[in-house]
Amino acid sequence: MNRQPKTAEIELIPLFMEFVSASKSGKRLKRDGSVFSSGTIESYSIVLKELSAFQSETGFYLRIRVSNKLSSRQLAVEKRYWERFYRKYTDHLYAKGVYDNYVGSHIKIIKTFFSYLKHEKLLAIGEFYRNFYIRSEKVPIIVFTQEQLKFLISDNLFTESLPAHLRQAKDVLVFGSTVGLRYSDLSRLTRTNLEKVHGHTYLKVRSVKTKTETVVKLPDYALEILAKYKGLKTLLPMVSKGRMNKNIKEICQLAGWTHVIGKSRSRKGRSRAVKAKQGPARFCDLVTTHTMRKTAITTLLILGVPEQVVRKISGHAIGSKEFYKYVHFSQHYIDTETDLAFRQLRN
Repeated sequence: MNRQPKTAEIELIPLFMEFVSASKSGKRLKRDGSVFSSGTIESYSIVLKELSAFQSETGFYLRIRVSNKLSSRQLAVEKRYWERFYRKYTDHLYAKGVYDNYVGSHIKIIKTFFSYLKHEKLLAIGEFYRNFYIRSEKVPIIVFTQEQLKFLISDNLFTESLPAHLRQAKDVLVFGSTVGLRYSDLSRLTRTNLEKVHGHTYLKVRSVKTKTETVVKLPDYALEILAKYKGLKTLLPMVSKGRMNKNIKEICQLAGWTHVIGKSRSRKGRSRAVKAKQGPARFCDLVTTHTMRKTAITTLLILGVPEQVVRKISGHAIGSKEFYKYVHFSQHYIDTETDLAFRQLRN
């Protein structure tokens, strides 16, 4: 007599909660033995919250079916179940107006969760999760030009025209566009991150995300900024990331950087133009705190600083795909400028 393989169903949400908890407590570690960053834990928590909302709002019961062996009929049922989950969950996310990179980050974390169940919890969950497609998109790099950065550094009349909170935000903007740190690392800086060597001041930072150490010799204008805020506990007058994003956009609008720029994002692999509330996206609408880091990296590359030196400052690993986006962008900029120069030789 043939017996059907025994299967067991386990609720997915409690398992995902355990996954997040193990990652946060240090029971689960990275492959190199280091702990996960607070940013990674936050991303896991966001996916957990979204999965719970998805189950509640759609009535799609999230479960894991554990079995050492499934019959062909059971395999077909499981295949359809996870195909339906992927379609419904991604539709659930897209309905919120997000783009491919955001949806892709969710699916990537969910696949990591399944790998945890299989390889660390030793649960026989099958291979269906391997078919989850991780969408991605190439997001255009929005950076300050050298002229814009010089304006922010040197135009005293513009600085004096700003209200106090925007003057402080501009100082953070200039400093961040010089040293190339992530905003999370920038917000943690204190005087202990400064070191004087032979009359020069260096900024020394160990990235929370990558654990790499960055050492940057600070230019005079950066030191002048820091001198304004000696009485603070932090190196700079920091505000929340959301507030800083609003301040940066306002500064750029007041500077007159309101030209429309073409920017598109992808949903389900289809590109579409990004528009602000008032119409086509302007430069000032698209700048964010990450523009500072992008500007610092791109500016150094455009000015001819060797890639390995810039990578050391930015904290990117060798072969980093993210870093080479900046390399390609800066090379395009250099090519455009040299083409203009060469054309002048023919006139």
